[in-house]
Amino acid sequence: MTKDECRKLVIDIISDIAPDEDLTTVKPEVRLRDQLQLDSMDFLDIVMELRKRHGIEVPEADYTQLASLDSCADYLTPKFQTKA
Repeated sequence: MTKDECRKLVIDIISDIAPDEDLTTVKPEVRLRDQLQLDSMDFLDIVMELRKRHGIEVPEADYTQLASLDSCADYLTPKFQTKA
């Protein structure tokens, strides 16, 4: 999976968790919580959906690596490559 595909995957999960958010203007390099009305429970939902939908485990120690779309892509891309 490419970094762009990982970004889209995260956007898709956020759109399900927070359907009222406008995700068309999300800047990939800016922290998601600085751009969107996401609380800590929403963030945990993102982590849970990654596990449920894609079998990707994100240990709590790695949560900070999912701060922005770019950091999500950097973190998730190698995880998908090792899964394949």
